[in-house]
Formats: sequence, C-alpha cells, structure tokens
Amino acid sequence: MCRNITTLRGLEPGATAEEIEAAALQYVRKVSGVQSVSAQTAEPVERAVRTIAAATAALLVDLPPRRQPPPSLPPLRRIHPRRPA
Repeated sequence: MCRNITTLRGLEPGATAEEIEAAALQYVRKVSGVQSVSAQTAEPVERAVRTIAAATAALLVDLPPRRQPPPSLPPLRRIHPRRPA
C-alpha cells in the first residue's frame, strides 16, 4: 500500500525521530488522500502523525533485532550529491 515508506527496523544506528515522523506523514497522506495540508486538515493530520509516530517508535523498541539489515536506506539517510551553486 505505502511503497514510499521505507523499513526503519534494523537500522544502525536506530531510526531517528525525524525518520519515524517522515514515515508517519507518508502513511497519513496515503490513507487520508490529503497530499497538501490546508487550514481545515492541518490539526487532524498533525494529530494523526504524532499518534502514528509514537506507535511506530514503540513498535521499533519492542520488536526483536532483525537478522538482516533493511533492504534499502531511508531517504533521509541517503547521501545526496551537492548541486553546484
């Protein structure tokens, strides 16, 4: 369903709060169909992201270690080439 959400379990070092929040936002956008936040959708979207991010962080703590690293790096960890100024 959410192909853009990367696997966060098993990262070394562990997933950051920023990575967890980015994944939660992608999930909320996908299930709600809200791609750009408006004044009417801001509060429900932000509340859902906070709730899902907290649940995700708890899940990552509770799961046993992975036997293999995740198949790809999360986008926030990828090295992006600097563009010339």
